[in-house]
Amino acid sequence: MEKELIKYQSELQTELDSILSYWKKYSLDELHGGFVGRIDEFERVDALAAKGSVLNARILWTFSAAYNFKADPQDLHIAQRAFRYINDNFIDQDYGGVYWLLDASGQPLDSKKQVYAIAFTIYAFSEYHSASQDPQARRQAIALYHKLLEHSYDWERGGYFEAFTRNWAPLEDLRLSDKDANEKKTMNTHLHVLEAFTTLYRIWPDQGLKVKIIALIENFLQHIVQPAQGNLLLFFDEYWEPKSRLVSYGHDIEAAWLLLEAAEVIQEDVLIERVKDLSLKMAEASISGIAEDGALYYEYDPEKNHLIKEKHWWVQAEGMVGFFNAWQLSGENKFLQLSLGNWHYVQNHLVDRVNGEWFWGIGADGQLMKGEDKMGLWKCPYHNSRACMEIIKRINKA
Repeated sequence: MEKELIKYQSELQTELDSILSYWKKYSLDELHGGFVGRIDEFERVDALAAKGSVLNARILWTFSAAYNFKADPQDLHIAQRAFRYINDNFIDQDYGGVYWLLDASGQPLDSKKQVYAIAFTIYAFSEYHSASQDPQARRQAIALYHKLLEHSYDWERGGYFEAFTRNWAPLEDLRLSDKDANEKKTMNTHLHVLEAFTTLYRIWPDQGLKVKIIALIENFLQHIVQPAQGNLLLFFDEYWEPKSRLVSYGHDIEAAWLLLEAAEVIQEDVLIERVKDLSLKMAEASISGIAEDGALYYEYDPEKNHLIKEKHWWVQAEGMVGFFNAWQLSGENKFLQLSLGNWHYVQNHLVDRVNGEWFWGIGADGQLMKGEDKMGLWKCPYHNSRACMEIIKRINKA
C-alpha cells in the first residue's frame, strides 16, 4: 500500500504542475486585463466572452492555494493579478457584494447578487490573504461576510437565500444556471458558503463566524442530508421543504469531506464525531454512482429511475478526495481503491495529453462531450487542482 500511495502522490504532483501551467499559459487576458472569459473545446479563445465572478474567484483561490502549497513566486504573481482584477472590477463599490458577470472589457454585464458567487469570492480572498498577507483581502472577505448576513441570512429559519438584484431587492429568477430549480434555498450554495466561512475562519477566528459555521453544519444535518440514505437533497423552499429528490453524486462525495473539514477547523469535538459518522455514510451512499470503469456518474433521478451516465471532470476530482477521506476515517481499503479508480479514469479519459488540463467529461455514449468549455463560467482549475493538493497533503501526513 505504501508504494501505491507514493505512486499516487507522484502522479498528482506532476498533474498539478500541468494544470497550473495550462492556466498560466492560456488564461491571461493581455488585452483587457485579468483573464479571458472562455476557451472552447478546440482551444480557441473567445475574446468577447463574458467574465464570470465564479471563474475569477476560483482562479484566485487556485493560485493562492498553490502558492501556500509549494511557494512558487509565479503562482503568487497570478494570484495577485486575479485579486486586483476582482477587487477593481467585480466588487460593487456602491451596494457591496460582487457582480455576477462582466463583459470582456471589465464592465458590469449582469449585476445581480448571487450568494454562491459571493461565497466563492470570500473563499478566494481568504486563501489569498494566507498567501500574500495583504490586509485588504482580509478586510474585503470580512465585509462580504457581513453583507451576506445582512441581506441573505434567514434569521427565522436558518440558512441563506439564493440571489438578489444589484441593490439586494428580491429577485424572481434565483437560479445559478438553467439546470437548477428556481428555489429560495439550495444545497449547492450552502455547501460553498460553508467552504468559504471555513477558510475565512482560518484567517479570522471570530466567535460570531464560528457560530454561523456550526449553524451551517446543522443545516446539513437537519435538512440537507437524508439520514437514512446518506444523499443530499438539492433544492428547498424558504421553510426547508424539499423540492427535488435528484441525487448529485459529485456533490454527495464533495460534501462528505467538506463538512468534516469545517468541523475540524472550528475544533468542535462533538460535532467532529457526528460528522465523521455522516461522512462515511455519505461516501458509502456515493458508491451506488460508481460505474464499472471506476468513474463516478453525474446524477440519478429516483422519481424517474433515470441515471445520467455522464462522467464529468469535477465529479471525478471530488470523488478522489471524498473516497480518500473515507479511507482515512475507516481504514477500509475499498475506499482507497475507489479514490484511485476515479484518478485512473481521469488519467485514461479526461486528461488532455496534447494541450493540458482536463476535458469537461465523457458522455453516456463513451465519447468526449461536445460543445463544452475548456475554460469558462463553470470550467475552472479549482476542483482538479484542489484534489491534487489535498491528496498530496494527506499522503504526506499518513
